[in-house]
Amino acid sequence: MKIKSKITHLNVDEIASKTGNIYKSVRVIGKRARQLSATQKEELNEKLAEFASDVDNLEEVFENREQIEISRYFERLPKSTTIASEELVNDELFFRKPQEEDKDISENL
Repeated sequence: MKIKSKITHLNVDEIASKTGNIYKSVRVIGKRARQLSATQKEELNEKLAEFASDVDNLEEVFENREQIEISRYFERLPKSTTIASEELVNDELFFRKPQEEDKDISENL
């Protein structure tokens, strides 16, 4: 899946129709964006840990091009909110509606 890294315009009505309410859609997008952001942060930290040194030499910090390139790569990635929005619009995002689940459970009792 290719996601544009530039600003995109999304149809508010289309986003709202996915959950029946724009606020619920924004909440779903926000939760998914936090998941994606945490995953990216973890991946970045793992890659940067490979180059970590025990010595805090100021010259080494400025000379380590690998770390700079890795950081730049992650900065150029599309924002997690953009990815989450695109996933919701393209029906690639699974979310549950707790109110309906509670209703189903109480009806079965």
